[in-house]
Amino acid sequence: MVCCAVGPAHAEKGFGGGTDGQTEQRADTGDDGTVSVTVGGVVFDRSKNGSGGSVGAVTSSTSWSPPACWYAPKYTPKELQETLEPIWEAESTGYEWDAEQREKYNAKDEEKGFNKDKTGKGYWWDSYVDKSYPPGWDECDEDPFWVDTGDAPPADIENAVTPEVLAELAYAEIRVPGTEVTLAPAEATKVNLPTWAWLNGAEFKPVSVTASVEAIGIEATATAEPMSLQIKPGTPDAETYPASGVCEITDGRIGAPYEKGKADSTPPCGVKYLRSSGDGTFPLQATVTWAIHWTGTGGAGGDLPDGAFGATQDVVVQEIQAINR
Repeated sequence: MVCCAVGPAHAEKGFGGGTDGQTEQRADTGDDGTVSVTVGGVVFDRSKNGSGGSVGAVTSSTSWSPPACWYAPKYTPKELQETLEPIWEAESTGYEWDAEQREKYNAKDEEKGFNKDKTGKGYWWDSYVDKSYPPGWDECDEDPFWVDTGDAPPADIENAVTPEVLAELAYAEIRVPGTEVTLAPAEATKVNLPTWAWLNGAEFKPVSVTASVEAIGIEATATAEPMSLQIKPGTPDAETYPASGVCEITDGRIGAPYEKGKADSTPPCGVKYLRSSGDGTFPLQATVTWAIHWTGTGGAGGDLPDGAFGATQDVVVQEIQAINR
C-alpha cells in the first residue's frame, strides 16, 4: 500500500499530470474546433456530447457506477525518479520504508534504476481519482507499476485502463438534453381533457464521448441513444397514455406534436388529469431512458447499463367552465 502521496510529474503525451493521484484537467482545441479535455491520464473528446443549459449526467439504472479511480500511464523512468527521490531524501516516510522503496525501484543502479534502460519502451502507471470524489475514490492504492509498450496492464489490478475501462469512464462524461416535455394545451390543461406530450426530436438524438490514452494507443466511445420517456403526472388522480406511462421511441421521436382537430383524440404520449390543481400545480415528472453501448480499440465493444435523466415541471389543471345560455 502507498504510504504517501506521489508528487507532480511532468505531463507527457496527454497524461494530464499526476498530482497526488488526483485529476488535472487541460483543454485543447483542434483545427476543426472540437475540444478534447485531458483528465487523469485520459483524454475525453466531448465534441459529440449533449449541449445547452439544461444538459445533465445520466444515472445508471442499476447499482453499477463508473470507476471512481483508475490506473493509467503517468511517469517515464526519469519522471518517477525525480518524483520519488525527493520524498526519500526528506525522510518523511521513515528509513525502513525508504530503503524498501529504493530496493523496489533499483534506485542505486544509475543505468537500470527505475527501468531507465527501458526508456521509450513503456511507462510507470499510477492511480488517478475522479475529482468529485465519489465512493471508492480511495481504493486505487497500488504502488506505481511498470507496463511495457504493447502489453496489457496486470490482470489483477482493477480499473487499469483498457478499452472497456475507458468506455466506463466515458459513460461518466456523457451529458444528455434536459427532459422538459412540450405539452398541449401549453399554458394550462383542463380536467378530463387529454394532454399531448412530446420531446423535441432535434434535441433528442444519440450523443457520445470518446476516451483515449494516446501514449498507449487505445480508445473507446460510449454512445447514449434515447429509448423511452416515462411520465409521472404528480397526482394519483390522473391517467397516462399509454397506461404504463412509458412512451417508447417511434420513428426516431418520442410522442407526437399536437395538431389542430385532435383535441378529443388519444395521444400516443400524454396524460389526462381527473381533477383540478386548484390554486397550485401538479409536479409532472418526465424521465428519459438512454440505452448506452460502446466500441473500442481492437473491435471491442458491448453494452453498458441504461442511463436515465429527468426533470420536473409544474402543470396547471383547470376545471372546464360550463356556459349557461
